[in-house]
Amino acid sequence: MIDHKFIGKEYPVTEYEIGREKMKEYASAINDSSPYYFDREVGKKSEYGDNIAPPNFAAVYSLLGCANLFFDPELALNFAMLVHGEQEFEWLRPVKPGDVITTTGKIVDIAEKGNNDVISYEAESKNQDGDVVTVARATFVIRGGN
Repeated sequence: MIDHKFIGKEYPVTEYEIGREKMKEYASAINDSSPYYFDREVGKKSEYGDNIAPPNFAAVYSLLGCANLFFDPELALNFAMLVHGEQEFEWLRPVKPGDVITTTGKIVDIAEKGNNDVISYEAESKNQDGDVVTVARATFVIRGGN
């Protein structure tokens, strides 16, 4: 069982600079050909003033901090038994090329379900202006307990 004293534990801030080509590569990988991601003229003429990243690109920058959770020596998770249970995003602002996104992550809940431990992680991502762009939530299941 994972000790509940870790609820609220925060992890170091991660930083990710949004790159135009990475946005386009991601959009291609998910087979989304929206001109908002690819066509600079469409981006310039849009309400955003530039291209924007596909919404699920948030997975790239907002869950970087999960590595801190996974390899936290205090938690000592059995990584071989860890399964990604759920993931959700709350999108508040689009991200654009050149944005520098900083993300703070923390454990928001620890529970036991049967013989499994369940950890809920939340990450808040802000752009260089301090505006929250995304809140990500992920749930991890450690099968058989820790």
